[in-house]
Amino acid sequence: MACDDENVRFVSVPAGGDCTVGVDVGTTSVKAVAVDARGTVVARARVPHRVVTPSADLLEHEVARAWRRGPIRAFAEVTAALDGPPAGVVVTSMVPSITAVDRRGRPLLPGLLYGDARANPRGATTGPRAGRDPARPDPGGEREQGRRMVEWAVREEPGARGYWNCQAVATHALAGVPGVDMAAAMSFGGLFRKGRWDKVALDEVGVDEAQLPVVGPMGGSLGVVPGTPTVFAGGSIDAFCEQIVAGACRPGDVLVIFGATLIVWVVTEEWKDIPGLTTLPNMIAGQVMIGGPSNAGGLFVDWVGSVVAGSPRRSRAMSGPDAGGRTGDPGRIPVWLPYLRGERTPFHDPGLQASVHGLDISQGPSSLVRGAYEASGFVIRRILERSGFEGRRIIATGGGTRSEAWMQAVADATGLPVETVVVPEGAALGAAFLARMAAGLESSFDAATEWARSGATSEPDPAWSAAAAERFEQFEALGPEG
Repeated sequence: MACDDENVRFVSVPAGGDCTVGVDVGTTSVKAVAVDARGTVVARARVPHRVVTPSADLLEHEVARAWRRGPIRAFAEVTAALDGPPAGVVVTSMVPSITAVDRRGRPLLPGLLYGDARANPRGATTGPRAGRDPARPDPGGEREQGRRMVEWAVREEPGARGYWNCQAVATHALAGVPGVDMAAAMSFGGLFRKGRWDKVALDEVGVDEAQLPVVGPMGGSLGVVPGTPTVFAGGSIDAFCEQIVAGACRPGDVLVIFGATLIVWVVTEEWKDIPGLTTLPNMIAGQVMIGGPSNAGGLFVDWVGSVVAGSPRRSRAMSGPDAGGRTGDPGRIPVWLPYLRGERTPFHDPGLQASVHGLDISQGPSSLVRGAYEASGFVIRRILERSGFEGRRIIATGGGTRSEAWMQAVADATGLPVETVVVPEGAALGAAFLARMAAGLESSFDAATEWARSGATSEPDPAWSAAAAERFEQFEALGPEG
């Protein structure tokens, strides 16, 4: 990947018709970028929102704010910087998610997010929904969580106008159509099979196809934004959009998305089905990606930072290059098990809990934060080892790449160099590329490799890597399979 400067200052306002927009509805904010034909970001916006956790096993969004008003505002802010409307726009977001909507697309329920226990067949562990045995993993894993989310929404709001995921709600807010692409539709589990909604499965749940999102091909036009020439496609999956433009294109590359969720993909040329891991095709012909999402991402490390700093504001200050960095004795760092909300890959067990081990009076806040950063690296290392393939480098994308200390800790914990991408809003950037395809400006994913640009690289330090390797053995021994 070639280096480039994303903060190009234009002498004149960029022409809207030469640009496309990607909108990423994340766990804690909506990010949008306007991008020119070379993949250079010419405008960006960020609209924060809350993630609501009524209890440890519940996770939801306020839909009106996060899925409707946030995307509208972010899209308006970046398009205001252009000379005319953009050629295309695509929304992307995490999966699975669900809400029920009325005839105007307004929410009737909270927006359930990945891992919410209300989509677990045994229910929640705390509060009025208690009843699930936290010691038992969910036998269905995440594969059918999307279907169970729809079942929950139907029970809560029978006869609603629609049962839509985040992508459909946001695309409807921008363009008037609850559109998703094939990848996002697959997050509904067994309700969507062989490229279409499964009528038998829909009947079992008690929904009609008209109550579910409109499905189109990835990067395929579904129409234009009313009153403009801006083409839109169905909303996509954030991890797929990151994948398109990250440049993880060689066997041995490990694509890691450092968002609220940590997502790890090992690039290989051999298809392998591995218990606990997900295998799917890479965008490059003949390649596959093995891995999946983990809860050892920003939600975890930010929580640790807020606890040791005493407030979320001070926590953000601790994410700079010196906070939680390599200081002192490499052997005196505690070991975190990062299971604040259970764990996804590879255990798929919402009942796991977080803990910290090896504390002593000589350790301070920076040691605790460093240990949290290493825990992310240990999860990456665990997934890589389970894949059976050898890693060559980590390509890091997502908002967490702004933390030099986090990237350095991951390099030390995995023993691999960590190359960060230039544009941290990788999901929004990938969505902007899909928008170019929808607008007919690109005909394949091949051109996306030119949008992949690397920034800083963190190299593992031998002394710190040796100490971290010992902690990784302890991390594995303390885990659910230790």
